[in-house]
Amino acid sequence: MSVKRVLMHIPDIIIAIDGYSSTGKSSFARLIADEFDFLYLDSGALYRGVTLYAIENGLVSGSGKIDVPALEIAMADLDIHFEGHGSRSMTYMGSRCIEKDIRTLQVSGKVSPVAAVPQVRDYVDRKLRELGRRKRVVLDGRDIGTTVFPDAELKIFMVADAAVRAQRRADEMRSKGEEVSYEDVLKNLQERDYIDSHRDASPLAKADDAIVLDNSRMTLQDQMVWIRGIIRDRFNLNGRD
Repeated sequence: MSVKRVLMHIPDIIIAIDGYSSTGKSSFARLIADEFDFLYLDSGALYRGVTLYAIENGLVSGSGKIDVPALEIAMADLDIHFEGHGSRSMTYMGSRCIEKDIRTLQVSGKVSPVAAVPQVRDYVDRKLRELGRRKRVVLDGRDIGTTVFPDAELKIFMVADAAVRAQRRADEMRSKGEEVSYEDVLKNLQERDYIDSHRDASPLAKADDAIVLDNSRMTLQDQMVWIRGIIRDRFNLNGRD
């Protein structure tokens, strides 16, 4: 049984974690939420939820072409939200839990072009800003520190070698019963990296005041030691590892 450890009291802040796909942003953010009693908001899950809706309703083709007008109309009544507490929240579309459905390679292959649609980004940003008003939240995504919460008190930008990211992602998907090849996962990541970095609406970019975390050769435990040190230094707090 895991034991929750709150090592220091952090002020009521927003922690924004951005970075490339499969750098472990969500796992890292969830641990931060658990340790410091923050609310975790998974922006990627919201984009994946919209993507799942678009796939299931024929609004995105196999080549990635999106029926933007139809999707925009649908989003007026689309209810994608989180249920649960802290890092244990699950993603729902209406009354349906879609947490497993949004993690498939099919959704991964379409989420970047869907997320590049300005109307989709506006939809997700509005939901995140509404949830983040209370502070004491940690969010991960592509543009949290640059667009959604540019005034976040702590910004982190995560990177890792593409080969490492692809292997991690393939291992994760296989552990959930999906049959995927490393080559397909690597190609998907490279395509997503390009789309995310070159889209017109809020492209993936490091905020000027973000701290870079390269976790290519770091465990989650290593990353938690790192973030504790960053937090102590940034907010002049006392604590111990």
